[in-house]
Amino acid sequence: MKINRTLYRLLVLLILVGAVLPAGRAAAQQDQPSGPVYIVQEGDTLWEIAARFRVTVDELLQANQISDANQLAVGNQLIIPGLEGVQGVLTTQQLGYGDNLRSLTRRLKVSPEILSRLNRVISPSELYAGSTLILPEATRAISTTQRLLLAPGQSLLELAALQGVNPWSVLGENNIHSGWEALPGDVLQVAGRQVIEGEAESPGGMPGVIRQVTLKPGTPRQGKVAVIGVQSPGEVDLKGQFLEHELYFFPGANGEYTALQGVHALTEPGLYPLDLQITLPDGTPFSFTQYLRVGAVDYPYDEPLTVNPTTIDPAVTKPEDAQWAALTSPATPERFWNGVFAIPSPFSAQFCLDTGECWSSRYGNRRSYNGSPYNSFHTGLDVVGQEGTEIFAAAPGVVVFAGPLTVRGNATIIDHGWGVYSAYMHQSEILVEQGDRVEAGDLIGRVGATGRVEGPHLHWEVWAGGVQVDPLDWLSEEFP
Repeated sequence: MKINRTLYRLLVLLILVGAVLPAGRAAAQQDQPSGPVYIVQEGDTLWEIAARFRVTVDELLQANQISDANQLAVGNQLIIPGLEGVQGVLTTQQLGYGDNLRSLTRRLKVSPEILSRLNRVISPSELYAGSTLILPEATRAISTTQRLLLAPGQSLLELAALQGVNPWSVLGENNIHSGWEALPGDVLQVAGRQVIEGEAESPGGMPGVIRQVTLKPGTPRQGKVAVIGVQSPGEVDLKGQFLEHELYFFPGANGEYTALQGVHALTEPGLYPLDLQITLPDGTPFSFTQYLRVGAVDYPYDEPLTVNPTTIDPAVTKPEDAQWAALTSPATPERFWNGVFAIPSPFSAQFCLDTGECWSSRYGNRRSYNGSPYNSFHTGLDVVGQEGTEIFAAAPGVVVFAGPLTVRGNATIIDHGWGVYSAYMHQSEILVEQGDRVEAGDLIGRVGATGRVEGPHLHWEVWAGGVQVDPLDWLSEEFP
């Protein structure tokens, strides 16, 4: 039988195409990365990428067959070694307070094993607030589920019935195999309900009524103030503890609650728990604990000081320190100040302009008295001044102490509210009395040389949450 020449050519072409296509698909598959990749962003360097993903630069170079590290370009896909079996594009983001391993796996739909492997997590406590996490980019979509708290004495079945949802869907949403795995205090994802505005972006490990938890700064540091904020559209009762101090939260506008807590200048750098206890608007109690990293500040060492031995005798210093701490520990609900504090002596401001040095000793400087070890620190700011120089209130408040002390000399303490105090020591003359209401700039005393001093000056302290903090911060920054 004679075959049409055109038909014959068409059959040959189809056979050839069929033979080529599988080979082409195989070649395409071979071009695909064999592991997770990271897309290079503007400003990235190989060293920074290696540090972020906890690998060495050599491992990155070898995995990506890169001979010249300077050829790195924005948009390049880098294979991340050591994560075989994990696929997709990876990204990094900081962990906020209120999220943990369980909430992340539920919210981002990533298995605990994958998340732990990506971040080389051995213990959930490693996921402290501010730590950098590696996440598959495909899982970063915001969840559209609502978060509900499993109340004490409540079962998962009861919660599902009250919310009008299928209990099996709750199990699936939360990667739970049995209702018995859900314990009181667990925050569960519940699909099929309308998400309230702002809830999807809020901390995943907390009930949806808690919209935001902020930490300023993200890493608290020695001698600085940590500002802790909680935002909720409903009225909540808040308590907490940080660095063995009770946190006092005060309500503000738009459902915001704020606590100010000083970090002691001698606190060892490391991880410390921030505990929150919250009573929700419906009366249900909820608690959450997560670690924060406390950072170090490089405070210098002062020259050894020679002072009256009586002023460093523990029999004198300990009772006076206890009295001082008791005076500055209450947290008055009314906030008297607003904005930055004012420098307490105009003479020092002019002296700064003339000499370029405003302070004879700064806060945090390590101290040695009469040959002692450097085991103490300067608790305030020594403002330069002469005998009789005027001292003015740094901010509005109420005088809670005005009198003589052995170590601090003639001293005054002003309560500014919300657990914030300022103190003025070594005065030659006190011009206010306990109970007086003062405004910023009011004359309250005069510079002297009383107490533990080597010469006349004003020792000025600022307290927050029962801890002395750096007064210089309050001259340039608004708290909270």
